[in-house]
Amino acid sequence: MIVFDKPKSLTDAVFHYCPGCTHGIVHRLVAESIDELGIEGRTIGIAPVGCSVLAYNYFACDMIEAAHGRAPAVATGVKRALPDRIVFSYQGDGDLASIGMCETVSTAARGENITIIFINNAIYGMTGGQMAPTSLIGQVTQTSPYGRDPKTQGYPIRICELLATLDGPEYLARVTVNSVPHVRQAKKAIKKAFQNQIEGKGFSLVEVVSSCPTNWGVTPLEAMKWIDEKMIPQYPLGVYRDRSEEASR
Repeated sequence: MIVFDKPKSLTDAVFHYCPGCTHGIVHRLVAESIDELGIEGRTIGIAPVGCSVLAYNYFACDMIEAAHGRAPAVATGVKRALPDRIVFSYQGDGDLASIGMCETVSTAARGENITIIFINNAIYGMTGGQMAPTSLIGQVTQTSPYGRDPKTQGYPIRICELLATLDGPEYLARVTVNSVPHVRQAKKAIKKAFQNQIEGKGFSLVEVVSSCPTNWGVTPLEAMKWIDEKMIPQYPLGVYRDRSEEASR
């Protein structure tokens, strides 16, 4: 009897991610959701620029590589041209919250019927550990060697809270994957985001508070604790918009 198996929506390619990076966990949750909803044959993913730039190697569905930050715009075009397809983008904080902020906000404001998986690890991973829009106050990065100072470098951007001020989004949730209970909660949110699209409800974004042990300069185990102790106080977990729940009250 098989009790645990690789999702069909993941290829056999070996992940290139660093030890302790949570991209792999999130990839699996996305793939499991696609499998369980039976949409693998009509799903199109949009790969970003960043550590997950090679996502097209890992998901066993049609994939498109977008220019840096433009994944929501590409996803919008694909969805409008092929409305029967299930379209998702998979983006990091530099891709989505920096160079792609305009596309993110505009797509959410229009309520496009797509799903965005947003990885927030508070740093630019692929390019060497520079400060990201989501980097924490006091966080040491390559471009904030003395710690992020809000007087000169501003405050971290909370994407879920920002998008929740718009009328367009259907579903906004922030989760993490640093423990078994958190992984289960993340799976539930990701699956719901895809289900919303299947039902034509509109724009859904799931933000996953993630780790980057390499650029944080900690061990994989320490990175899981750092999420609890540092990241979650800045980025509280929870559902920030769920129109279906609001309508049932």
